[in-house]
Amino acid sequence: MNTTLSSIRPGTISAVLAAFLALGALPQRVAANHLTDAEQTVERYKKTDPDLKRFFESSAGYAVFSTVGKGGVGFGGAYGAGVLYEKGKATGRTSLTQATIGLQLGAQTYSEIIFFETEQALEEFKSNQFAFSAQLSAVALQSGASANAKYREGVAVFTSAKKGLMVETSIGGQRFGYKPFKAEASK
Repeated sequence: MNTTLSSIRPGTISAVLAAFLALGALPQRVAANHLTDAEQTVERYKKTDPDLKRFFESSAGYAVFSTVGKGGVGFGGAYGAGVLYEKGKATGRTSLTQATIGLQLGAQTYSEIIFFETEQALEEFKSNQFAFSAQLSAVALQSGASANAKYREGVAVFTSAKKGLMVETSIGGQRFGYKPFKAEASK
């Protein structure tokens, strides 16, 4: 059995890597037009569900991940780079990584916006120690979806599928990083 597992691992890793390359979601995707992508994502979310306006106006801040690539065969992962907004102004770059284990097969891309209810929740995110547990769920973007959406543990998460197909029953979590724009400019 160990021989079989060791022969599957390279194939699994190759399949996940090929899926990420095919979907264009590796970290190299982060480019100068990243801010433009984030602004277009915000406009698309607002157009799809006008009720999201209350989250954009009342939150302490929000993180926009225009494209998150996700793939898995048994073990899975996801990566996305984004922009953090505070009071409607872009203040820094952020990243999302995810690891999952369970029954899963496929690859997909999606966008995600995370709203922070309070300054405390926003500061926790900016501390680079922020992570979602497996219990936190996202609301799929569609017209009227935000009408009954509420903050949970200080955050509200909305996602929108872009392309690909992922079948899964898995557990895992998301971890985030943050770097202010000013800190990047001084390097």
